[in-house]
Amino acid sequence: MARVIFYTATTLNGFLADDHDSLDWLFAVPGGEGGNADFQAFLAGIGVLVQGSSTYRWVLEQEDLVAHPEKWPAYYGDRPTWVFSSREQPVVPGVDIRFATGDVRDAWPQIRDAAGEKDVWVVGGGDLAGQFADAGLLDEIRVSVAPATLASGKPLLPRVLGADRLELTAVRRAGAFAELTYRVTAAADE
Repeated sequence: MARVIFYTATTLNGFLADDHDSLDWLFAVPGGEGGNADFQAFLAGIGVLVQGSSTYRWVLEQEDLVAHPEKWPAYYGDRPTWVFSSREQPVVPGVDIRFATGDVRDAWPQIRDAAGEKDVWVVGGGDLAGQFADAGLLDEIRVSVAPATLASGKPLLPRVLGADRLELTAVRRAGAFAELTYRVTAAADE
């Protein structure tokens, strides 16, 4: 059965991006550009990507993917990608992108089926990961904490998840980052 994993990087004080959705703070950290062997091993176990509209737009604009769709595989390979958005989005030609609106539970059967025996990666953002948590579908949070802070920005996970729902299962150093992995359990009323 596919697990849903929110795997991301955050500042020390819990921001995914600055107020303008920029990740410049992340790329300024040595190793922040990703692509290492550990990440490649993680990606090998992923069957489907899920992302919110801000994450999708940021990647599109950073790499000019509508004009250069050949760059998409460098980020995500040929995995199907669901983009949750309440507004129309540009399409990357030749890429398996599926747009969804509304409750993540409505799209879950198709996402799960497309993932097969592999996992689902919630690429971003924090609110979308929170929606999966609210629906009882989020299984794991894997966060790389960077040696950087921001005065404000997009929060890591704008939800209340207490110690009764989060179990620390792994801690490791990855260059300048501290990687924390938590198992997420369902709320008592689910």
